[in-house]
Amino acid sequence: MLNVIWLLLLISGIIVAAFNGQIEVVTEAALDAAQSAVRVCFDLIGIMSMWLGIMKIAEKAGLIQGLASFMSPLLRRLFPSVSSRDPAMGAIIMNLSANMLGLGNAATPFGMKAMQELQRLNNNQPEASAAMCTFMALNTSCITLIPATIIGVRLAYGSADPTEIVGACIFATSCAMAVAVSLDYVFRRHSRWGGKH
Repeated sequence: MLNVIWLLLLISGIIVAAFNGQIEVVTEAALDAAQSAVRVCFDLIGIMSMWLGIMKIAEKAGLIQGLASFMSPLLRRLFPSVSSRDPAMGAIIMNLSANMLGLGNAATPFGMKAMQELQRLNNNQPEASAAMCTFMALNTSCITLIPATIIGVRLAYGSADPTEIVGACIFATSCAMAVAVSLDYVFRRHSRWGGKH
């Protein structure tokens, strides 16, 4: 569906430019956007590499397990069907940790791994389990303590104060996470499907 939307936007842009007699604007905009995307990607490599390296060091040093122990009372309530020693819990913690650091790209593989492990616990049923729904709610609304990627983009575009958005990000993502967890709890308790998974 997303491909269809992008295709419609592209075609409509070309048609409007053709009607206005400025078809060359489409080519110029496409080339400028491609060059800008490459520049931003190169600028982000350093920041992403640093934080991914820190995450790997934290994992090897056992800090992730320490974080798991610290978060286990909350995670046990959020994921009552998942054992704290199950690989799914480790993948969930890694995903949430990456999201808290604002590393959406780094969080994605951990999120996919968590979903695979949760599907294994779901006995490969075609419907998502309650744990899978809860994880999806947390993954999409997780609190961001250090929005590293956004700071990197702001640096790449020459922001005078790239870290000024930290407070706003923490507030906005805290609100989003509170709403997501609350709605997940309400739907799980009061849905006719809540007891099945």
